[in-house]
Amino acid sequence: MTDTVTRSRRLGAIGCVVGLLALVAAVLPHWVLPVIDPPPPIDKVIVDVGHRVKERLVAHLKGVDYQAPTRETSWTDRLHQQLPVAAVSLGLLAIILGVVAQLYREERHVAAMATTLGGCAIAVQLSFVLMGVLIVVAIIYVVGDFLSLF
Repeated sequence: MTDTVTRSRRLGAIGCVVGLLALVAAVLPHWVLPVIDPPPPIDKVIVDVGHRVKERLVAHLKGVDYQAPTRETSWTDRLHQQLPVAAVSLGLLAIILGVVAQLYREERHVAAMATTLGGCAIAVQLSFVLMGVLIVVAIIYVVGDFLSLF
């Protein structure tokens, strides 16, 4: 009879859980939070910005420093700020745990799954940054084309 060696899965399993949490943290602020707490309508935002511009101009004409009103941040605003950092941090931790699990010769598929989940969480965050960069470049190109700069 041959004895089979059972390989440990501890670090890989922890890495998978951390990677899954990172993926949830990467997806949550972009698709789930706007459904729970939708942003204000665009017409309300435009009116608020118009009032602030008017107040700045009046303060400038009077020679007084403009004091912006303090805006209380909601819990969704705080999550929008904190979840991307948490997603990248947890993604890196999942990758590290997957690599260490591979070094300790744990089961390969579990270690690979932890590394893949961490990498996907980081890729989701980078994709949103790259989409923003592409939109800014497109706007610059349209404005430059309108002004006949290109």
